[in-house]
Amino acid sequence: MTLDMRMRNNMFRRLPVEQATGRLYGGRHRLRVVYRTRDLVVLGLGVMIGSGIFKIAGEQASSTAGPGVLVSFLIAGGVCVLAALAFAELSSIIPVAGSAYSFSYVAFGEVWAWVVGWALIMELLLAASVLARVWSLYATQALHDFGVPIPSGLGDLIGQQKGPDVFALGILLLVVLMLAGGSRMSLKSLWFMVLAKVIVIGLVIATALKFFHPGNLTPFLPPSQPAPASDKTVLDAVLGAVGGGTPHVFGTWGMLAAAPAIAFAYIGFDLIATASEETDDAPRKVPRGILTALVTAIVLYVAVAFALVGMMGMDGIAKLNPDKLLLAAAFDSVGAGAMGKIVDVGAMLALTTVILVLMISLTRVVFSISRDGLLPRPLAAMSRYKVPSRATLVAGGAAVVMSQTVDVLTLEQLVVIGSLFAFLFVAAAVLALRRSRPDLHRPFRMPAAPLVVLVTIVAVGWLMLNLNVQTWGYFAVWMGVGLVLYMVYGRRKSQMKLLLDAPPERPAAARLAPAPPPGMAPPPGMAPQHGMVPQPGMAPPPGAATPPGPWDLYSSPGPYGTGPWSAERRPGTPESPYPTGRYSTGRQPGGQFARDPRPGERHPSGQGDEPQEPPHGGRHRR
Repeated sequence: MTLDMRMRNNMFRRLPVEQATGRLYGGRHRLRVVYRTRDLVVLGLGVMIGSGIFKIAGEQASSTAGPGVLVSFLIAGGVCVLAALAFAELSSIIPVAGSAYSFSYVAFGEVWAWVVGWALIMELLLAASVLARVWSLYATQALHDFGVPIPSGLGDLIGQQKGPDVFALGILLLVVLMLAGGSRMSLKSLWFMVLAKVIVIGLVIATALKFFHPGNLTPFLPPSQPAPASDKTVLDAVLGAVGGGTPHVFGTWGMLAAAPAIAFAYIGFDLIATASEETDDAPRKVPRGILTALVTAIVLYVAVAFALVGMMGMDGIAKLNPDKLLLAAAFDSVGAGAMGKIVDVGAMLALTTVILVLMISLTRVVFSISRDGLLPRPLAAMSRYKVPSRATLVAGGAAVVMSQTVDVLTLEQLVVIGSLFAFLFVAAAVLALRRSRPDLHRPFRMPAAPLVVLVTIVAVGWLMLNLNVQTWGYFAVWMGVGLVLYMVYGRRKSQMKLLLDAPPERPAAARLAPAPPPGMAPPPGMAPQHGMVPQPGMAPPPGAATPPGPWDLYSSPGPYGTGPWSAERRPGTPESPYPTGRYSTGRQPGGQFARDPRPGERHPSGQGDEPQEPPHGGRHRR
């Protein structure tokens, strides 16, 4: 199959890896490098550890799994680790802001990239709106617990399930203004809030262990019983239609059934990939950040679940005050009311960091899709702070409108299905790129592929089947709207389409010079001209461009074939339709990274003016 056939200009056109990682959009389209590995870990903990850590273990233990919820946390965490391995490999190959959207663009084509990107927009936009509402509910409860009077005029405007809410509006506006002011300011704020909530979690675990009773963990798997009537999941509907069975809670089935709900708590590690363009040495640091943050979150969730269930037991949890945050009510019941107030503060900090990271990721996804032309390109404009200011304001405005007008708390599962949908495509993209581009340098490789990839796809699919039928219906409507939008706008405005329709013209040929006498090489620095016939023993001069002719180097088609990215216009040359950027300068055509610079030598990418340390010893050894 020729390159022209593979790069046919229709909605399945794929973005070459070299262009995805090496595009230079000009000064106003460059994101500022601000993240290091530890910043990425904080980013991940900021979004994965929300208010759910203070309630989800108790909810699932009392209603679905009993003490077996501890295993449910490990099952859900294992599925997410599998998906994280896929994100880690692709982030090491394609370290760009679009995350799953960009991975799908390279692996499957433009229309599939748009579908994934549209699902990500739904997930992030809805999640920010939902959590702003939850933040308002917890803030109102915290004011009540601390005895702060609420003015009568605000009684109907704060802590509301739906309709206008001042607290939800305020937290979203604060986050949007913080992001518009630059990534460094938001990163410092994120560090402070994440450290504060980790300290709160440590206090919660230590205090709960003082009231720990081993008997509260028995029976570990309570006897199975029919589930109460509620919204059916897709899996329930299928099993009921095939075998006529009914869903059960507790027992082994309940332990498994709790895992999909718990997986919602871990979702967010994938958002670390959206920070790739703002990370130094992203191909190596982003995979480390993803896996470190996820494993840390799993450990913290399991520790809190162990402490809470051991303190209260499933029967005690079921009797707690439902109007209060579950963990705060648990401390009240054992006479540790002061810890309940600390939990209120920790929950508000946790939700603030989640909203902040969600908005960061949403703006980066919108920025990436916009600069590809599938959304209006002006949204990719950069402010003087080197952040996508227009994307931030538009995304923030959309979140504000949604939070104030839509009953978002009833649509929470749409966040989960959007994430899991992206996970499926990322896992499949690992296999697709292993097959189509085995030559690419992979600083991180998913182990035991393709077996692990197939297990990942099956596990993620199982989680999706545990979502409500109604959620699937809403998701189908959202995706249908997205496809219409792509056909009407994105397909025509795509930068790939425009560049393939009108590839850059070749530079005008230089005037032909007379052929040198037999046996004489061209003068140094002179490029051989078309029509020159090399004589026996004659070689191209060092450093000279090699034109079409009988020399072997030029007459071969080269690694890029003969299509729009032919040997004359291979990526990295000024004539390339996608100019190069900071990730392609140091790469060889096959995607390999160039050698490390010698001591005192500038990096091939031009970044970093400081002399490099010798390759032996020291903490910065690579």
